[in-house]
Amino acid sequence: MDDGAGVVNLTGRNVELRPASSADVDARLSLGNHAEIIEMFGVSRSDVRPLTREGAGQWLHKLIGNPNAWVIDVHGRLVGEIRLDNLDPHDRRASMAVGIFDPELLGKGFGSEAICLVLEYAFTHLRLHRIGIRVLAYNTRAIRAYEKCGFVQEGREREAAFVNDTWHDDVMMGLLETEYRGQNDLADDWFARTRSLDRSE
Repeated sequence: MDDGAGVVNLTGRNVELRPASSADVDARLSLGNHAEIIEMFGVSRSDVRPLTREGAGQWLHKLIGNPNAWVIDVHGRLVGEIRLDNLDPHDRRASMAVGIFDPELLGKGFGSEAICLVLEYAFTHLRLHRIGIRVLAYNTRAIRAYEKCGFVQEGREREAAFVNDTWHDDVMMGLLETEYRGQNDLADDWFARTRSLDRSE
């Protein structure tokens, strides 16, 4: 399996975003599947199964196949992923997905830092105009993180997901490049001390 050639490394104060590599299978496997995290992706707790090596390999293959997907490292340890999906160069838009797989690291700002690093890359280097996010309404931690990074709630798709025997809404969020450019305080806070960009070998 080839590594994520051409993916740009993004380095912040506490996290590093790097291309996935074949060596990441064991690290992803060791993190396992935690029900409290997996249900935030729309999977009922009763359907969560232990992560297998095959499953870790499928996760890795998906990341390596996406030129705008990164592993999230904290202190040299794989803890999650972040992706830009469905990138449309004509409309200059994409969707974003992010996940921290270690429950002990939730709420510590690592996801927010990863999001802001990718936003800087997406709007400055990919020249995107819009990034959208779809998140389950009960995932309030993620919604707060997205809002912290400048996303606004644009609408709600009612009863779009059936999780844990209950219908739940999806919240649609978005951020435009013009809004991002106007957030000078946010950009200064996250990037004045953290911006570092280099091409991976």
